[in-house]
Amino acid sequence: MSSETEIRPFRVDMPDEAIADLRRRIAATRWPTKEVVADRSQGVQLATIQELARYWAADYDWRACEARLNALPQFTTEIDGVDIYFIHVKSRHAGALPLIITHGWPGSVIELLGVIGPLTDPAAHDGSADDAFDLVVPSLPGYGFSAAPAEAGWDPGRIAQAWAELMRRLGYARYVAQGGDQGAWVTDAMGRQAPEGLAGIHMNLLVTTDGATLPTGTEQERAAADARKEFMTSGFGYFLEQATRPQTIGYALLDSPLALAAWMLDHDTDAYYKISRAFTDGQPSGGLTRDHILDNITVYWLTGTGASAARSYWEHGRAPAAGQAPPPVKLPVGFTVFPGESFRAPRSWVELGYPTLSYFHEADRGGHFAAWEEPELFATEIRAAFKPLR
Repeated sequence: MSSETEIRPFRVDMPDEAIADLRRRIAATRWPTKEVVADRSQGVQLATIQELARYWAADYDWRACEARLNALPQFTTEIDGVDIYFIHVKSRHAGALPLIITHGWPGSVIELLGVIGPLTDPAAHDGSADDAFDLVVPSLPGYGFSAAPAEAGWDPGRIAQAWAELMRRLGYARYVAQGGDQGAWVTDAMGRQAPEGLAGIHMNLLVTTDGATLPTGTEQERAAADARKEFMTSGFGYFLEQATRPQTIGYALLDSPLALAAWMLDHDTDAYYKISRAFTDGQPSGGLTRDHILDNITVYWLTGTGASAARSYWEHGRAPAAGQAPPPVKLPVGFTVFPGESFRAPRSWVELGYPTLSYFHEADRGGHFAAWEEPELFATEIRAAFKPLR
C-alpha cells in the first residue's frame, strides 16, 4: 500500500488549552433578550441555551467522550486528496456482512456510537450472531476529524465514490450501505453509482421527494405533504443559509460556542424539543442525553468544522447532475420511517424514488436522530433490511 493509500491509526487527543478556551468563550457570551413567544417559533429558546451553557462550562467532561472514541479502532486515510477519518469495528462473529454507515448534519460519528455494539455483536443485544456486521463509520469530508476539502466539488456523488474506494481499500469485496440526513444523500448516490461490491442500501430519510409531483391521494400522503410543506416554510432556515451562504454563518460557528450550539439545535421540531427537555427538565429521550448532545457539539467546536460542514449543503445544489433525472437504483433498497421525522414518507413516495424497494417499515418510536435516540431499534431495522442479502 503506497503512502497515498496508507491506512493510519488515529487517536483523539485535544489539548487542555482548547478546553480552557472553550470555557472562557462560554463565559464571555453576550446573551440576547428572551424570545417573546412561548414556543420555538422564534428559534432556540433562551432557557434551553442558557442551561446548555451552564452544563457545558461547569459539568460536562470532554475527556469522557475522548476516552469513548479512543476505545474504538480509529483510522485515517487519504482519498482523492482529502484525509478521511473513520471508525472500523470488526465483528467477532464469522461471516459478518460489511456495512458502511454515514452520519448527517448536525450530527457526526458521535450519533452512531450507540449502534456499534448492536450491529457488530447482535448476540449480546437480543439478536442473532447471523445478523452481525463489520462496521465502517466515516466522518463526512469537512466534518469532525476528517479534513475539509480545499476545493469545490465534494458533492454526495463524489463522497459516494470515496466511500466505495474506502471499502475497496479495506478489502471488502461485498458490502452494504446505510445513511440518514446528509448520509442518505451519499447512500442514495452510492446506490445509483452501484460500485462493484455494493449489494444494497438502506435509508431513513427520503431524499428523492419533489413536492410538485408527489401523489396526495391518500390521507397518509396528504399528511406527509402537509408536514413537508410546513418544514419547507418554517423549519428550513438552516438549510437555506447553508445551501446558499455557508461561509457567512461559518464566522459565527467558529467564533462562538453558543452560536454553534444554537445553530445545531435549531433543526427539526421533534428533535429540538427532545433535546431541550434533556437540558431544562433533565428528561432525555433515549440516547439524546445532555452529555451525548454536547459530545457532538464539542467535536464540531474542537475541530473547527462548523463552516466546512455547512458547505456540504452548498455542494448539493451545485452537483454536476443537479436538476437532471438521476440514474435509477437497481440494487435492493430498504427504508425505515421513524415517527418523529420532519415528514413521514409513505410507502408510495418511497417506491416512486426506489422501484426496487425490498424492505419498508414504519417504526413505532424515534425521530430524525433515531440512531442516536433509539440505537437498539435502529440496529434492529438495519438487520431486518439487509437480512435477505446475507
